[in-house]
Amino acid sequence: MPIIKPELQRKRTVRWTILVIFVTFFLAVAFAFVTNYLLQNMHSILFSLLLLLVIIIIGIIFDVLGTAVTAANERPFHAKASKKIYGAKKGIYLVRNADHVANFCSDIVGDIFGIISGITAAIIVVNIVFSYPSLNEMMTSILLVGLVSSLTVGGKALGKTIAIRKPTEIVHFIARLLTTIENVFSLKRKKKQKKAPEQKSKDL
Repeated sequence: MPIIKPELQRKRTVRWTILVIFVTFFLAVAFAFVTNYLLQNMHSILFSLLLLLVIIIIGIIFDVLGTAVTAANERPFHAKASKKIYGAKKGIYLVRNADHVANFCSDIVGDIFGIISGITAAIIVVNIVFSYPSLNEMMTSILLVGLVSSLTVGGKALGKTIAIRKPTEIVHFIARLLTTIENVFSLKRKKKQKKAPEQKSKDL
């Protein structure tokens, strides 16, 4: 492993921190906007609760990935890469950058979805009380907050246990997924580049 000078390390840390701040802001605004838009256009409380469940599950999944990347070892991916197994190189990249990947998955995306789940729960409580005036707003709010908290904490506890036991499998699955996405976009880019010269020759 190459030795990184303290000054260079500090600069990288500062750059990463600034990037995290901006990315967190824009992602939080985007996800909150989409969630509020969907809730405003959803007249069904059942669909609103399903949306809340999806938000909780997404937060848990990213928290699991962050834990798995931190717990994973680089050696199995080198062995897979030597056998040219699909996604192995991306797995090496994820494990080598485990601090940044875990920070993005657990701290940025995980925390954002945790906050959004709380906002979503508050909006659902208002809609429930508006639809059923006989219900007590405080009790409804307490029960829903308790449900959201128990699902989130319980889901993350179970997810972290699985992530620690099978980090290689989880990271490799995500690595294959990311490799597939990259391949799809690279194919599209190549097609556009091929079409551009053909279009120019036709124009001439």
